[in-house]
Amino acid sequence: MGVSPLRSVSRVPVACGVDIGTTNAKIVALDPEGAVVSRVRRDTPRDDDGLSIDALTLLRVIEEMVDELCGSRYEVHAICTAGVGEDGVLIDSGRQPLVPALAWFDPRRKGVFRAISPGLGDEDAFDVVNDPVQTLVGWTWATAQPRTEDAVSWIALADFAGMSWSGRPFISDTLASRTGAWRSRDRLWAVERVLQTLGSTELLPPLIPAGEIVGDLVSPRLSASGVIAGDAITVAGGHDHPVGGWGADQLMPGVVLDSMGTAEVVVAQSRVPGLERAATLDVAPGIQSPGTTVLRVEELGRNVRWASQDPAVAEQLAAVLSGRTSPEPVLQSGYFMPGNRGGGRPSYAANAPRDPLARASAVLGAMALRGREAVDAVRQCTTDCSGTLLAGGWVRSPGWLAIKSDVNGCDVAVIEEPEVTAVSAALLAAQARGWTVDPARALSGIVGG
Repeated sequence: MGVSPLRSVSRVPVACGVDIGTTNAKIVALDPEGAVVSRVRRDTPRDDDGLSIDALTLLRVIEEMVDELCGSRYEVHAICTAGVGEDGVLIDSGRQPLVPALAWFDPRRKGVFRAISPGLGDEDAFDVVNDPVQTLVGWTWATAQPRTEDAVSWIALADFAGMSWSGRPFISDTLASRTGAWRSRDRLWAVERVLQTLGSTELLPPLIPAGEIVGDLVSPRLSASGVIAGDAITVAGGHDHPVGGWGADQLMPGVVLDSMGTAEVVVAQSRVPGLERAATLDVAPGIQSPGTTVLRVEELGRNVRWASQDPAVAEQLAAVLSGRTSPEPVLQSGYFMPGNRGGGRPSYAANAPRDPLARASAVLGAMALRGREAVDAVRQCTTDCSGTLLAGGWVRSPGWLAIKSDVNGCDVAVIEEPEVTAVSAALLAAQARGWTVDPARALSGIVGG
């Protein structure tokens, strides 16, 4: 696994980053100077109910995407995968999945969580709060399924491709933080929680820090296509939010990343080691540093979808977000109460006006206010905050950026690159390969501010 690229006579070497999202899977390719030269996006493959994922199907789709990404021009020298934080599968000794991956949003998780929560004890010592999303809920469900007595390891979904290519079971440390049974401050598993939910500590694979080489990239399909170098490597990535936050930190050290998609995720790389989880914040290991990743997740899309059930409000939401219509001066009125993580129902205040534009304005203002509170909470955990960068699909809505500026009381700065996590994963892969790449070139710099 040397770091000197074995260049094909006809193909350009690239480092690839994979982001397995809830809705979409994305892959980008960086050349050795850090320019994004190719990208592919597909729907994340799920079952007919839109819930579970078959890990082998996902692996096949990722390899098809790599093949498409490279075509006849590029050759993969390193690849790093990141993605959803809590989903995973049990595998047998042949590294084959024994169960589908239970989605983090699957409603079955709530019943499982109710059954196990009395025995979980104090949550304060762990990186995430006790809730149905935790990986240990998926452990409990998976071990209760038929034909899992031959399980030899648990593999997080975001690590599954890397495990398959390298032949090495592992868990990225940023994903261990999402289990609810591991503490980043001392890097220890809570044996009692593991035994209660997974049944055996022997099913826990070795931990690998994000950015470290897992092993060689071995794929019969990709080798047959001629799109991987003979010494290609696979690199640990892990949880999508910390990886994206690390990429933004490479662009602007000390920055808080406010990424807005299905959810609003605010994340930063704190230089302070061993930070403990706060009431509204999750933590994870720092990436390529002894510090701590600090993040907060707020509902965003679900609240807007709830308000959009009223067609008149939906029409005004679209008009305001596009910038065609200015919002009413009720952005911080408190007329709208957003639903919280865990399924809390949104609602309007009793004195909220009935006018659709006023309601749309109140909804968007309340969401912008939540985002500002999240940024303030994360910023308090950093010692060298250099500002805030906005990213994600919402930054393409000029009306939303205007509202964010109004509520924040200052102009906003935006990362142009639409796939921050995938590019950040590619940066990790490139660095592990030994390439010196320019993060500003990879992420296309910033606009505004």
